[in-house]
Amino acid sequence: MKKYLITLIPVVLLGWQRGPVQEKAAIVPAAEVSMDEDIKPIPAQFKAEELTTRILSSYHYRKTRLSDSLSAAIFDKYIDGIDHGKLYFLASDLKDFDQYKNSFDDYLQKRELDVPFAMYNVFRKRYKERSDYIQTLLKEPKPFDYTTDESMDTDREKAAWARSTDELNDTWRKYLKSEALDLKLSGKADTAVVTTLRDRYKNRDRALGRIRTEQVFQMFMNAYAESMDPHTSYMAPTSADRFKQEMSQSLEGIGALLREEDNYIKIVEVIPGGPAFKGKQLKKEDKIIAVAQGDEGKMVDIVGWFVDDAVKLIKGPKSTVVRLQVISADAISGTPPKEYRLVREKIKLEEQRAKSEIVSINNANKEYKIGVIDIPLFYRDFEGAQHKEKEFSSTTRDVQKLITELQGSNVDGIVIDLRNNGGGSLTEAVSLTGLFINRGPVVQVKEGQGEVEVQSDNDPAIAYDGPMAVMVNRFSASASEIFAAAIQDYKRGIVVGEQTYGKGTVQTLIDLNQWVPKETDQLGQVKLTVAKFYRINGSSTQLKGVMPDLELPTAFKTNEYGEGSQPSALPWDQIASSRYEPTNNINAKVVDQLKSKYNARLKSDEELKTLVKTLNEFKEARENKVVSLQESKRKVERDEAEKKRLAMKQLGEDNADGDEEEEDGKAVEAPKEVKKKKDIYLTETSRMLADLIVISKEPSLAGTKKK
Repeated sequence: MKKYLITLIPVVLLGWQRGPVQEKAAIVPAAEVSMDEDIKPIPAQFKAEELTTRILSSYHYRKTRLSDSLSAAIFDKYIDGIDHGKLYFLASDLKDFDQYKNSFDDYLQKRELDVPFAMYNVFRKRYKERSDYIQTLLKEPKPFDYTTDESMDTDREKAAWARSTDELNDTWRKYLKSEALDLKLSGKADTAVVTTLRDRYKNRDRALGRIRTEQVFQMFMNAYAESMDPHTSYMAPTSADRFKQEMSQSLEGIGALLREEDNYIKIVEVIPGGPAFKGKQLKKEDKIIAVAQGDEGKMVDIVGWFVDDAVKLIKGPKSTVVRLQVISADAISGTPPKEYRLVREKIKLEEQRAKSEIVSINNANKEYKIGVIDIPLFYRDFEGAQHKEKEFSSTTRDVQKLITELQGSNVDGIVIDLRNNGGGSLTEAVSLTGLFINRGPVVQVKEGQGEVEVQSDNDPAIAYDGPMAVMVNRFSASASEIFAAAIQDYKRGIVVGEQTYGKGTVQTLIDLNQWVPKETDQLGQVKLTVAKFYRINGSSTQLKGVMPDLELPTAFKTNEYGEGSQPSALPWDQIASSRYEPTNNINAKVVDQLKSKYNARLKSDEELKTLVKTLNEFKEARENKVVSLQESKRKVERDEAEKKRLAMKQLGEDNADGDEEEEDGKAVEAPKEVKKKKDIYLTETSRMLADLIVISKEPSLAGTKKK
């Protein structure tokens, strides 16, 4: 099979160590560009624009030609990329820009960049106006009255563009007051609150002053690329070079991938094997708002920082301590940030590898031993495999050994835990499926030209043919979805959990300079979607992902995370089914009985009842995006939000399988005698598997068990 990328490529990989940590409180930027000075395109960017346009028009899976409708989508995405929160542009600016809405396709075809750059320069002007207002407001000794009963809607998605400067000033006054209240309620004195905000917004000013023509061009080209689909992107030369360097360096730090979004540093992914992964403290979409060095270092506010600068503070030599202030991705509006202590270390590859444990389940007064194999990602040492090394790292090889060990312990069934597994090696997803089936197709890959390639397991050997379940959640993606879908289609086992991510596309990297070898200027790279994954039954894993046979309670709405939350995501579709023979271990009657037993537990089991109640309250609370700007009311809101967060934590939703406890908001190593937090989801999945073992022996279900 061709060399494809089936997992997301991060912008910055935190933990890929290049040099010593910078411990100073502020980053001194390179020569800044005056806010009164316009940014203009350079000659090489016109060539990069031409090549990127040609590649996306001709080779993207969608084969979407430039048109007025695509132009409108690019226009909207570009505006959103510049001013996502509608906090800088005025309605009059948008009215002026509207004349260009159907012309972006023409600009791309004719190698024109004047209008996109002119639009960005209007933003710079508006930004300076906001900056002047902010600093003027913060010069007052007491800029805010915390006794006034007013509120603010934190959700800007449906907000209208401000019609006047006064209206925008009032919006910003409320935002600043809200930020001030967060700092004040976290224990800062009034003078310290104002000083922190001044420094925060001066940092933002410096960050904008560092914006170069390269960043503006990349933003414009990505508005085009991401209008095709969310996994297609353009990387300017500096970004492309940084990516190459980081991918070739050793892993050392806290183990997280970061990006900038809405002035925050957000976590893209937690790397298996790193301190953040082992501590179960950080999650995808969490926001890091401040960083401190060591146990005594002062917290440095990083709101508004470039991700590069934030990385310099967060990563560092192994065995050193870094403390982070974090706003959780699923935090209710008004929830205070939490402080976590992490010890940097070189990421241990063995921590990424599959592990097993045995869970004991009582069913009808009989004890069942359920083996659980946790797979954080689908890993494979391709170089070791190519050189035929005897013990090269491989998910399939490791899982096969774990199965043998579990069978030696006489387990009654096996659970494959793929929660939060974002993918990895397609080869391993196929070969791992082969451990549980006789032989046959596992996944279909369709290229843009229509050619379909079937990836199959050709080894008739089966490592395990007993009862099995596959656990998935909203963040199980790509290779995880391929494995779960194959197990489901072969009716080999039950799939339990949440609807998966729905990332069913394949990307490849193209260096633009390979198209013009004599070009002396570096032109950057394009990450391009070129194929889609399909299940062996012909259904795509794109967008819909894998629907579990048995759904467990969730804290998230379907459209909140995953491919379905991306407006430009490629659609779901179907192709012809492959020829395969299901095992018939599972059928509709079996699933119905399992659901019936599970529904009965939902009504009788106190832990499950509490879980559902807490999750529903949590989701309802997150729907409310309005926060009070009156100190007394805001404190009540924060206290209520904290109660709900702690309720979630006690249920194990935040820290399932974690080895850490939380004390006064700081992560601390748990004493050896303290047991792991109970994982309700794993317990319930194990109960379902025990139910499957029991009901599969019933005469009325004869023929459902593999002979």
